[in-house]
Amino acid sequence: MDLNLENLEVTHNEKENRFEAWIDGQLAKLDYTMDGSTIIMTHVGVHPDHRGRGVAGKVTQAALEYAKEKSLRVIPMCPYVGAYVRRNPQYMGLTKPHKEE
Repeated sequence: MDLNLENLEVTHNEKENRFEAWIDGQLAKLDYTMDGSTIIMTHVGVHPDHRGRGVAGKVTQAALEYAKEKSLRVIPMCPYVGAYVRRNPQYMGLTKPHKEE
């Protein structure tokens, strides 16, 4: 199957604490927990049939954009998320502790 990332819809499933995309009935997801104004990104999972095709990056980008929109601090517990942030420095500021007002 040709996978068109531009048309891949990533949704925020707040009930399950994850960002998710469904491809051919298979779930790609980024799990997180919240701690006040901090989002702790704990795991990115993509079905083996869809790995290496940019799906994890698309789901991670959606989660980081959400964090940016909501002014959340990001703790990338998942090694993939940490590597993604290092490759995309526009998100580095999200991982810094917020200054006390």
